[in-house]
Amino acid sequence: MRSFFGVKKDAVLQPSTSSVHRGDNNSRTETANSILNLRESIATQEKREKHLEKKMEELVVEAKEKMAKNDKKGALFSLKLKKLHEAELDKIANTKMTLETQVMNLETFIHNAEIIRAMEFGKNAMAAIRKETDIERVEELIDDVKEEMEAASEISNALAQPIDPFVMDEDDLLAELKEEMTADDALGAPVVKAHHEAVAFPTAPTKKLPAIANASKEEAEELAALEAELARKMS
Repeated sequence: MRSFFGVKKDAVLQPSTSSVHRGDNNSRTETANSILNLRESIATQEKREKHLEKKMEELVVEAKEKMAKNDKKGALFSLKLKKLHEAELDKIANTKMTLETQVMNLETFIHNAEIIRAMEFGKNAMAAIRKETDIERVEELIDDVKEEMEAASEISNALAQPIDPFVMDEDDLLAELKEEMTADDALGAPVVKAHHEAVAFPTAPTKKLPAIANASKEEAEELAALEAELARKMS
């Protein structure tokens, strides 16, 4: 069974084989030759069309000349020939339309064939990639990634733990302190309590500060500002 493009159906399902490539090349060559032949036929029809148009112009001139000579029959004969040429021109126009339609259809088929071939190659490439990345391998990869992330989290948590060199000796230290307290009670030694002695600070002056001899204007202003601040604090 053959498809629209002259390629066997089985060949379309396996575009990677050499026979398929030969079939595709032959199909494209045949289609290109068909389009070329159609174009030549259209060109031939256009030449015939121009010839008939020129002939019709000559018949009109001929009919006028015969009428000028009172040859009515001859003039009518020329006009009838002109009508025949007009009918032939209509046929040529229809033929050209048919040929142009065939050319357009063939070009569309070639374009569609290229699209189908590209899609087929893309499908085969996707299938090959899918074989290399099947669902089981993906699931295994995800599990491995989860395990590595959990291990990394455990390592981070371990590194974040505080390091206390005496954390394992707390019980021993408390036992040692208890023994010392028991020994002190047995000897009747007074318990020494830590206390802090009060530190005496000098009192702030309550009177006006003495004037500085030979003080500059800026120093005098600073002294006045200081006296005003002391007065506010004492009030």
